[in-house]
Amino acid sequence: MSCAACAVSVEDIVGQQAGVQDASVNFATQTLQVTFDPVLVSPEKIQAAVRAGGYDLIVAEEQEEAAEQQRQQKEIALHRLRRQTLWAALLSAPVVVLGMFLMNLPGANWIMMALSAPVVFVLGARFFKGAWQQARLGKANMDTLVALSTGIAFVFSAFNTLFPEFFHRQGLHGHVYFEAAAVVVAFILLGKLLEERAKASTSSAIKKLIGLQPKTVHILRDGIEREVGIAEVLIGDTLLVRPGERVALDGVVVSGQSFVDESLLTGEPLAVEKVTGNAVFAGTINQKGSFQFRADKLGSETLLAQIIRQVQQAQGSKAPVQKLVDKIAGIFVPVVIGIAALTFIVWLLAGGDNALAHALLTSVTVLVIACPCALGLATPTAIMVGMGKGAENGMLIRDAESLETAYRVDTVALDKTGTLTEGRPRVTGFYAFSEDKSGQLAVLSALEKRSEHPLAEAIVAYTGQKNADAAPLEYFESHTGKGVSGIFQQKKYYVGSPAWIESLEIKMTDAGRAQVAQWQKEAHTVVLFASENEVLAAIAIADPIKPGAEAAVAALQKAGIEVMLLTGDHQATAAAVAAQLGIHSFEAGLLPGEKAARIRALQARGRVVAMAGDGINDAEALAQADVGIAMGSGADIAMETARITLISNDPRHLSKALHLSRLTVSTIRQNLFWAFVYNLVGIPLAAGVLYPFNGFLLNPMIAGAAMALSSVSVVGNSLRLKTKQL
Repeated sequence: MSCAACAVSVEDIVGQQAGVQDASVNFATQTLQVTFDPVLVSPEKIQAAVRAGGYDLIVAEEQEEAAEQQRQQKEIALHRLRRQTLWAALLSAPVVVLGMFLMNLPGANWIMMALSAPVVFVLGARFFKGAWQQARLGKANMDTLVALSTGIAFVFSAFNTLFPEFFHRQGLHGHVYFEAAAVVVAFILLGKLLEERAKASTSSAIKKLIGLQPKTVHILRDGIEREVGIAEVLIGDTLLVRPGERVALDGVVVSGQSFVDESLLTGEPLAVEKVTGNAVFAGTINQKGSFQFRADKLGSETLLAQIIRQVQQAQGSKAPVQKLVDKIAGIFVPVVIGIAALTFIVWLLAGGDNALAHALLTSVTVLVIACPCALGLATPTAIMVGMGKGAENGMLIRDAESLETAYRVDTVALDKTGTLTEGRPRVTGFYAFSEDKSGQLAVLSALEKRSEHPLAEAIVAYTGQKNADAAPLEYFESHTGKGVSGIFQQKKYYVGSPAWIESLEIKMTDAGRAQVAQWQKEAHTVVLFASENEVLAAIAIADPIKPGAEAAVAALQKAGIEVMLLTGDHQATAAAVAAQLGIHSFEAGLLPGEKAARIRALQARGRVVAMAGDGINDAEALAQADVGIAMGSGADIAMETARITLISNDPRHLSKALHLSRLTVSTIRQNLFWAFVYNLVGIPLAAGVLYPFNGFLLNPMIAGAAMALSSVSVVGNSLRLKTKQL
């Protein structure tokens, strides 16, 4: 495809096939996404239809195979384009020197015709082929403009070279424009070369992701280690990962210990410790240790493969503004041909002595300067770079529409558990009333190991960190809704709520009461550990706030976004978390449906709402929000419902995702502005609108250079996104 109009043509060809429900062609990625009924149409039939329209379509079952085929074809095409550009430049240079400075040299016209003919008709053959294929379908594209402009300029110049007396008899000078025809082809080939190289750079993020998976692995079968291709691995196989190697597949560590760099998947710079039972993911890099893991997911099922698939789909999606641009691109070329024809007629009628020469020069220049490519590349190149940057920073954005909607977000609703807090209760305070702390911990550990209460796990984890072995209890009893009790060395011990311990009339010091009151005021859950005679320890349990939560809320507020907390937790807990994070608006005790209702109410007031959550209970609210944002550690249903998924669990990525959407959409707007301004200014200039005022006529060679640069500048502006800080 040579321009945006080609993409529209391919869309039309595919869309007209029986059984095709939707077809979307991305000019920048050179890809087709199609929804079709396999009963009525097959990929092979779609491929045949596209080929009949003068294009080619690669169909492959596996993404990797398709990517490899496309890469090879692009490499061949880029090599050919580089060679054509070099030859066009070498042959055009002497034509320019002769045409501009040595036009009176005997035989100059014949030399120029001999040098420019291969440039226009051999090196520029692609434009004539493309124009002919489009004409057969009753369509026109950029190839049509280039073929018409260079073809007319060459034929007119050749006529004046072969029959110079024709114009001389009429008292006119027979101008030749060989240099214009040759240089326009050379510049457009150069522009295409730069554009293709720049476009390749926009997709570097996806190439980086695809290159993360190793091709071979070290497998352990029957106690023997062998190196095999990744395709030979089966689910359940044990794989060995040495220091510095990449993890090949998703799985669970079965032995060994190490730290693994997951930054390319999550955007988190710190390596994550991996011990037995921890999950590992394909594409991550092992550090100094070594470990063995059981392969649980293969090929397209791994997290890395899912990320690649989602990023590719997102990069190929179209923003709503692109649909308008496509409509403009579809009529752009016929309109330009009309303007060129009108320019020719006006100059012919009102051009004076040099009417024909000026009519030809201006109409050719109009055809040369008009550029649908800049329009076609404005949106998809920015989206490709934006999506790629998101993936590199641990953000998966579902489609271009999500980016455009996220740009308008003015309110962010946050779930508490798992989004702002760790999602796992932990012991946050331990107040011992007696000196024998290690002995207490052994009994406490034994009692809580037998308890079925959700908070018991937090206490067991705490005693484990303190290396307290569970004491052998002689008796254990659970008191529903109150706590547990047990006997150790003929002494009875209790673990439970302060109200229950108080009802047992077990004494506690004033300092202990003050500490419990303080913890309760801070919305911590307090558990007391007591013997028959006295309270031995008070334990504060809470779901700790994530390290980056306060910074995340501050960043959103600084960007002018209103932040609110919607949680199913108690009022006191919600109030404490909101106060700690600087959130002024919160609602507690909400059921899943009530969260969605609150978002609907905000939308009814004209707010554009983003909702961030991680659980099944957040799915309804995520679907209701204009932009649902799922935290990566959350439930699958939350991720399926969300428009943006943060692979990292760091809430600071929330503001980064919204900032990325703003950067991307502003880049799209800049690109479209310059693409439209270029054409709105360039076409009248080429038509000679300034000639009556100052005698200025734009040279077709300059027009060709401007046209080539317009596409390159749009892609270059999109690439600036790569350097932006999130």
